[in-house]
Amino acid sequence: MQNHHNNTVLLVMDMQNGIVSRFAEDGKVLLPFQKAVAAARRHTIPVIFVRVAFREGYPEINSRNKTFSAISGLGGITVSDTATQIHESVQPLPNEPVVTKLRVSAFAGSDLEVILRSRQIDTLILSGISTSGVVLSTLREAADKDYILKVLSDACLDADPEVHRLLTEKVFPRQADVLTVDAWIDTLN
Repeated sequence: MQNHHNNTVLLVMDMQNGIVSRFAEDGKVLLPFQKAVAAARRHTIPVIFVRVAFREGYPEINSRNKTFSAISGLGGITVSDTATQIHESVQPLPNEPVVTKLRVSAFAGSDLEVILRSRQIDTLILSGISTSGVVLSTLREAADKDYILKVLSDACLDADPEVHRLLTEKVFPRQADVLTVDAWIDTLN
């Protein structure tokens, strides 16, 4: 019998040191991410990590971009910086790709779509920080690209709990199935 998970991938987005450190002073909030990654590996669902990082000198950053223009002044998020490495709580295995993006969406300036296409992936399980950043932008773009989408609501964090609630309860369900990590794991078993 064909493994029905082989066209599915778990995306773990922006779980990098510089971002996790701002959201996860309480390590308990990382448990759902760890649980999701462990479950995906157990069920041979590929895991792809997405991070944001730039070349030395930040040639990719445009001064008009409100989100990113401040970064070139601050520094510290080139591809080799500690801040851009995947957080140890969800350390990638050697065979798990780490995709580097250049804007908010996981697709922006990255080779994510090439990897998904070469693996004939049609279903994306989304997790990441933040709900109103990478998760929202990636969900919208992926929906427009006709991917089947699931969002792991407790493996998404946002600085504003009300924004997180609004997105997961009212906005995301129009384009994705929204469920907890435990509920998702139940569907795998």
